[in-house]
Amino acid sequence: MNFTLRQLQYFNAVAEQRNFGRAAQVCNVSQPALSVQIKALEETLGGSLFERQARDILLTPLGRDVLDYARQVLGAADRLDQFAKDHSGGHRSLSIGIIPTIAPYLLPGVLAGLRSSDVSLRVQIREARTDRLLAMLRAGEIDAGVVALPSGSNELFELPLFEDRFLLAGSHARLDGMDSDPDALRPVDLQTAQLMLLDDGHCLTDQALEVCGQDRSSGLINMGASSLATLSRLVAEGFGLTLMPELAAQSEAHAVPGLKLLRFTSPQPARTVGLVRRLSTGGEDWFDGLAEVIRRVGNDIVSATRT
Repeated sequence: MNFTLRQLQYFNAVAEQRNFGRAAQVCNVSQPALSVQIKALEETLGGSLFERQARDILLTPLGRDVLDYARQVLGAADRLDQFAKDHSGGHRSLSIGIIPTIAPYLLPGVLAGLRSSDVSLRVQIREARTDRLLAMLRAGEIDAGVVALPSGSNELFELPLFEDRFLLAGSHARLDGMDSDPDALRPVDLQTAQLMLLDDGHCLTDQALEVCGQDRSSGLINMGASSLATLSRLVAEGFGLTLMPELAAQSEAHAVPGLKLLRFTSPQPARTVGLVRRLSTGGEDWFDGLAEVIRRVGNDIVSATRT
């Protein structure tokens, strides 16, 4: 349709002022010029937008419908205009996806690191499970994703950043007898009846099942929790055991005093945390800079659990 932003601005002004003269003043144009544009918009849309009464201006049913769309368009135009101004002034934006079993523990340090290195950078965070995050990346909704590697997609470039080892988490009563012989503590020896994992769809659940040599067919494994915080509280109260990433260990142990953590015998089970982007994005500086911040923050967190 051949309508313009100016016509929508004039239409919105009349709807707000309920008077053509006042709307013309707000728009800094003459009333005849405003009226001509409103008439042209009505002809384009195929109907009257206003009921013109002696002392008032009311929206017609068509006008009410159009007003909602007009305000969305004007809002988007304002945001695009602001973006253009920011971009020309050196401001940049970055949209990052991150999976839920990493986000709460890594994000505070990463955002602080990005802020300190570039105060003009605008960062948008999207938290989602791996499948959804990769779909958003392919669709161009985000610029990069923080996931456990491999992602399973040959359409993406993957950069490993740091190793996040798994610890055994449970109550003191359950684990006190297990730490007497730490050399014998292996994931494959855990009984399925003891395991509590995140609900289906979390990649951490798949990883935990793999290192424990189990699969979903076991009816004894409880896969119902929606977050590591929930799992921590459940196992701390004696409702089974779970695998806890080092990335979350200190945070969850501090939040849940009854939680006990044990290391497995070597080789310790682990996941690789990495950064992914579209192959078509190319090797841009922002990706390398983001990777370096994530690598540093992640290594600092996991190293603190090993001292």
